Amino acid sequence: MDDNCVIHECKVALLLIDVINDLEFPGGDKLVDSAEAAAENTAALKRQAKAHRVPCLYVNDNFGQWQSDFKKTVARCAREGVRGSGMSRKLAPEANDYFVLKPRHSGFYQTPLDLLLRHLRAARLILCGLTTDSCVSFTANDAYLRGYEILVPEDCSAAISQSRHSGALQQMRNTLKARTEESGQIDFAKLLEKTGDPP
Repeated sequence: MDDNCVIHECKVALLLIDVINDLEFPGGDKLVDSAEAAAENTAALKRQAKAHRVPCLYVNDNFGQWQSDFKKTVARCAREGVRGSGMSRKLAPEANDYFVLKPRHSGFYQTPLDLLLRHLRAARLILCGLTTDSCVSFTANDAYLRGYEILVPEDCSAAISQSRHSGALQQMRNTLKARTEESGQIDFAKLLEKTGDPP
């Protein structure tokens, strides 16, 4: 894909949270099926974003590996036999994607994410990834506090149980004014036309 197919100033940004993930942690086995289903939907949504030249940002845990880089994280998580390899391969970053490594739950905590989003002039964030009730929710909270509009497609994130997934989405709707429709209902053309300045 040509590096010129994204707009480096855009009202909308797609955030892919912890989708490069080995799932090799306690409870990860309970997450595999829902994570892979979410990854399938997220991959389709990412294709739509790319078609509309919307920038895609990987906001990924560094898994405590302070000396690692993102390419090494992708390679490790995509290895054969790793629990999360299917998801990691399906959502492997492309050359013109952005990435931010985070040390904690929120993509904004101690990272340059807010600076990058302001550089892109983003006003609306579409959040996908793992897990709905943890890193997606923490990132959504911090995005809301910074004045961003938030969309969390209900079929593009996952948690270790359906109740935790649904409860987190409900919380984000109630307190963050987040939209949580299915990814197929997202109209990028309308999002890009909608008025509104970045925070």
